[in-house]
Amino acid sequence: MLNFTVGPVMSSESVRKIGGEQTPYFRNDEFSEVMFENEELMKEFVYASEDSRAVFITGSGTASMEATIMNVFTQNDKVLIVNGGGFGQRFVELCELHEVPFEEIKLEFGQDITQDILDSYDNKGFTGFLVNICETSSCVHYDLDLISEFCLKNDIFLVVDAISSFLADPLNMVENNIDVFITGSQKALACPPGISIIVLGPNALERIENNECKSMYFDLKDMLKNGERGQTPFTPAVTILLQINERLKQIKKQGGVEAEIERTSMIANDFRNRINDLPLEIHCNCLGNSVTGVYCINSNANDIVDCLKKEYGIWVNPNGGEIGGKMFRVGHIGDLTIEDNDKLIDAFKDLEKRGILK
Repeated sequence: MLNFTVGPVMSSESVRKIGGEQTPYFRNDEFSEVMFENEELMKEFVYASEDSRAVFITGSGTASMEATIMNVFTQNDKVLIVNGGGFGQRFVELCELHEVPFEEIKLEFGQDITQDILDSYDNKGFTGFLVNICETSSCVHYDLDLISEFCLKNDIFLVVDAISSFLADPLNMVENNIDVFITGSQKALACPPGISIIVLGPNALERIENNECKSMYFDLKDMLKNGERGQTPFTPAVTILLQINERLKQIKKQGGVEAEIERTSMIANDFRNRINDLPLEIHCNCLGNSVTGVYCINSNANDIVDCLKKEYGIWVNPNGGEIGGKMFRVGHIGDLTIEDNDKLIDAFKDLEKRGILK
C-alpha cells in the first residue's frame, strides 16, 4: 500500500518497528524520561516559550479540541470561530455543546480569510479566536500572520488547531502570539492515530488554573500536575508515545522542523507541478504544504479514488458531500518521497491512457 491520504500517513521503518514490540510498563522513571523529552521537543518544534507546557491526550485530535474548549473558555467568553469546512464546524459544535458564547466567520468551501473579513469583527468584544489553520476538508491553509495580527490588535486569546499543518508549514507560538496549539500523532508526526497533543502558553496555563473543568478525563489541570512527574492521570497509549519519541528524535537528527517543512514542501510542489499535463486541476490558491485538493475535469473523483486503491494499491483521500464526485485530496506528509510521487503520477497517466481519467 502506498498511502497519500492526509492521515493516518506512512510511517518510517523505525517507528513501525516499535509498534511491533511488546508494550512496556509505564509507571516508572524510564517512561517519565521519555515523556519529559517528548514535551521538550514539542515545545522546541513549535517555538513555544520556556514556561509553556505540553500535554499528551490518549484520543484523536477532536479530544484535544474539546479539552481546550472545556478548560480555557467559560460562559463569560465570547469566541470567534473560522468555519470554512468540516473541522471549523466541529469547533462550532463543541462551543454549542459546552455553552461557550460564539460567533462564526462562515466561509464558502475553499474560501480564504481576508483582512476585510477580519476588519468587520474589530472591537466587538471577542475574548477568544478558534481556527483550524489548515481546513483539511477543503485544503485551505489560512493566513496565520493575518489572524495573529488581528488577535494581537484586539487582545484576543488565540487557539490554533494545526493538526494537519504541524511540520508541514511554518508556525511559531511566540511570534504568532498563539496561546494554545493542537496537533495529532497520525499526521506529519507519522505515527499511528491515538494521541493528540496540546501545547499551552502562559496565558492558557493561567486560564486553566483559574477555571473549573467538569470532566475527569479531560481535566488539563490534572494532566499538567501529572506531567510534572512525566506521567499521565490515566493509562495512555504507551506504544504510540514511544513511537512519537522516536519520530521527534528522528526529525531533530535530520535537521529539525525547518528541514522537515522543506522536505514536505518539495514533495507537495513536485506533485502540483506534475499534474499540469493531466486532466486535473487545482482550484485553491491558498494551499499549505500538507495536502492538495485535486479537481477532476471530466471524470468522477470517486471512481478515480476507488480505481487507484483497487488496481494500483494507492490510497488518496475522497471528499464527501456535494464536492465528492468532483474532488479528491492528495496528502504530502508522512514517510513519502519524490519516487512515491512518480508512482502516483504514473498511475494517473495509465488511467488517462485507459480512458478512466479524462
